[in-house]
Amino acid sequence: MTKVLMVLTSHDQLGDTGRKTGFWLEELATPYYRFRDAGWEVTLASPQGGRPPLDPKSDEPDSQTEQTRRFTADAEAERQLGATVRLDSVSVADYDTVFYPGGHGPLWDLAEDDTSARLIEQVVAAGKPIALVCHAPGVLRHCVTPAGEPLVAGKRVTGFTDSEEEYMGLTKVVPFLVEDELVAKGADFSKAGNFEPYVVSDGLLVTGQNPASSGPAADQLISLVGRSGG
Repeated sequence: MTKVLMVLTSHDQLGDTGRKTGFWLEELATPYYRFRDAGWEVTLASPQGGRPPLDPKSDEPDSQTEQTRRFTADAEAERQLGATVRLDSVSVADYDTVFYPGGHGPLWDLAEDDTSARLIEQVVAAGKPIALVCHAPGVLRHCVTPAGEPLVAGKRVTGFTDSEEEYMGLTKVVPFLVEDELVAKGADFSKAGNFEPYVVSDGLLVTGQNPASSGPAADQLISLVGRSGG
């Protein structure tokens, strides 16, 4: 059975705004069911373990989808979410692939987490596919190649764009802008219009632009795992 590790944030504060943040529900739920429906075994992890914080805006009526409603009504999914494993307890050798959902939370914790960076570097070194969507591609900022170069240098990528962050009114709140950071690290960044589905693949690295891209990114990851024999 193919095993996928989904890595979620443990950070729940939206800067100094006094507002809550966390992971974005659609970016967990939609890929989660793509993987489950494909017969995969899903493990959820987070830096602190236990229940990760949900961005409350992602569960508002306007943000709900068929898959988010399926997730919140799924006792097994809720059980898994309430008991994520600690990220520092997992081994890359136990998984065929890794998926990082977004939300603003990862910009504060996972983007600065040495355990996460080493995990990603080990996944790449092992020749296993990895996907990150929306804000999660920002988690690549400190990942490097064996030669010490930025992992994304020269790679085709996408992620939550400057204009999407501006639309959210959070360009001065977030610790860095995903698009700007990836470009600064030497990535070949491309994008579609605001909140349009858009996925980029470069070898075994898959990145999605926004919540609407999470399903297509999961589909691309499933395809890559199938081709790599996972």
